[in-house]
Amino acid sequence: MLLPVYIYGHPALGQPSVDVTPADEGLDKLLEDMWETMYEADGIGLAAPQVGKNLRLFVIDATCLAKDSPACAGFKRVFINARIIERSTDQVVMNEGCLSIPGIHENVSRPASITIAYKDENWVDRVEQLDGMPARAVLHEYDHVEGLTFIDRLTPLRRRFLKSKLAALSAGKFERNYRVVLPGNRGSRRRGKP
Repeated sequence: MLLPVYIYGHPALGQPSVDVTPADEGLDKLLEDMWETMYEADGIGLAAPQVGKNLRLFVIDATCLAKDSPACAGFKRVFINARIIERSTDQVVMNEGCLSIPGIHENVSRPASITIAYKDENWVDRVEQLDGMPARAVLHEYDHVEGLTFIDRLTPLRRRFLKSKLAALSAGKFERNYRVVLPGNRGSRRRGKP
């Protein structure tokens, strides 16, 4: 089932998430729905807070980037209760976008490499050292479970320049090809133009 994506400014995107437990009902269905929603919206990652669930859960499929970034070949993962245990001091600036911030792309500085511990969809403990695009994709989605978006990584001056665009987003004045939930709980909007 396609889920609506929560848009920048919605409170669901601004609070740290809670750990998932194996006893959480509907987890398999939620994961299935998150994959479907992410693919339908042409994303490479989606975090549970982006679909209104306050859970430390995100999915990434960066295989479509493998032509330009060979490290992305086969990089399809479910991250449950992820914790970054090490970040490199080297920083890399790259342009990012987000399904919760449609139409806005900005340069964001992030660590070049990370080590992350998490459980996969089978509840198997994993630890991975990632760099390049896989690290960036994970850091982007990890921010969501921490209650952050890439906008929070920008300088105050850059955020000031984006103020009117972000206000327009919160008001639903943007094009999208997926259902959304706007701040103020105005409900789900249909596909297409505003």
